[in-house]
Amino acid sequence: MFHPFPAIFPSDTGMSLLQTAQSTLLAPYSLDEQQLDRVFSELMQHDLDYADLYFQSTRSEGWSLDEGIVKSGSFSIDQGVGVRVVSGEKTAFAYSDEIGFAPLIEAARATRAIGRQGGTGTAALVKNGAGHALYRPVDPLASLDEGAKVALLEKLERAARAVDKRVVQVMASLASEYDVIYIARHDGHRAADVRPLVRLSLNVIVEENGRREQGSAGGGGRFDYSYFTDSVVEQYAQIAVAQAVLNLSARPAPAGEMTVVLGNGWPGILLHEAIGHGLEGDFNRKGSSAFSGRLGERVAAPGVTVIDDGTIADRRGSLNVDDEGNPTSRTVLIEDGILKGYIQDSLNARLMNMPLTGNGRRESYAHLPMPRMTNTLMLGGDKDPQEILASVKRGLYAVNFGGGQVDITSGKFVFSASEAWWVEDGKLQYPVKGATLIGNGPDVLTRVSMIGNDMSLDPGVGTCGKEGQSVPVGVGQPTMRIDGGLTVGGTGG
Repeated sequence: MFHPFPAIFPSDTGMSLLQTAQSTLLAPYSLDEQQLDRVFSELMQHDLDYADLYFQSTRSEGWSLDEGIVKSGSFSIDQGVGVRVVSGEKTAFAYSDEIGFAPLIEAARATRAIGRQGGTGTAALVKNGAGHALYRPVDPLASLDEGAKVALLEKLERAARAVDKRVVQVMASLASEYDVIYIARHDGHRAADVRPLVRLSLNVIVEENGRREQGSAGGGGRFDYSYFTDSVVEQYAQIAVAQAVLNLSARPAPAGEMTVVLGNGWPGILLHEAIGHGLEGDFNRKGSSAFSGRLGERVAAPGVTVIDDGTIADRRGSLNVDDEGNPTSRTVLIEDGILKGYIQDSLNARLMNMPLTGNGRRESYAHLPMPRMTNTLMLGGDKDPQEILASVKRGLYAVNFGGGQVDITSGKFVFSASEAWWVEDGKLQYPVKGATLIGNGPDVLTRVSMIGNDMSLDPGVGTCGKEGQSVPVGVGQPTMRIDGGLTVGGTGG
């Protein structure tokens, strides 16, 4: 689902973002550009490659409903500044939850001891590069009053119970974030962003003849609560209840190696985990990825094109600028099966002598940036999804996924399917539960035999974890058929 706001904003949006960030993060603490220059003078007394200051103010809230009652509501404010210097492969970092000239100078003195040792030249930078205008700089927390937020959750519960009388429990949650960032770099570059983010989630439990099953739905993106109209609420209710009811009749999943068809949209989470992380620059620079040193080689079947795109309007994983102040981009990673590039931040781009891609991301001012995905997806092919299913003699159709894990070095992954069907002679036979997909990411890419024309993005629910940091992301893919190489773990015969 796409939010109806167009990605067309006034030409002075970039300036207004800078002004908003400066008035939020500098002016209240009597900071100005002259003082920031003094901080950089303190930092650059040694011959360093790079230095930056990352200011951030985040207001967030969460509401949850269970058993018809809004049982919890939370609100938090977090703000601070991170100071980073880079010399060669070495990075020194300090942060403070106090913003002001004195804390900045103290943090600067803590980091400058890294010195010049190991320096390898000028850092890869995009100086004065203009950011995008992909979403409106609105404050979602202020878009509804408290009563309306509670009413939205209650409306979602009523909608879910109205779908099917077998619904016995409804759990719903609402969350939003208003994030203002300001980035100052030693080269004089300044960048800012105002990032709204909302999410509405629904979990239902249905019961029949003593058997209970659950289903879930939800979505969100970089806009305010007005996105969650009555039709969107109804859609979430229908999806969650349908999934739960389907699982009431599900049989144990068969086990063994077999043909697997992956559905479109959210199943792209498998692509994200099994392939995407292996294409991040740090893993490839260190030689720990299964894709290391393979640029220009065939790593996937013909027709497989994978991109990371941080420039899609209103999407959960999109950013006007990354957390180093560089504009995000549409980066082709694999094109028609050939490995074309990696996801890069400034440090790894410089050390690998490769172009920046605008993928330097951090969880907050208290964390170091690293190369991270934004919205990672496989482009569509030319097959009708029904044609793909009709081609399967015996196999599994995985419509939706829960959690999973991957080993970056080997590419091996394990994923659990939350909604799946057994297919025989091209027809859906019955739903199955307890199916896990076990395979190797790079190997699976070479076994894609049919690619659907129905590429879609997930509804806006993804969060990616890496080295203890979590950031919002998006995924997407078309329906695709994978021949062999995937083992289905289940309890059926």
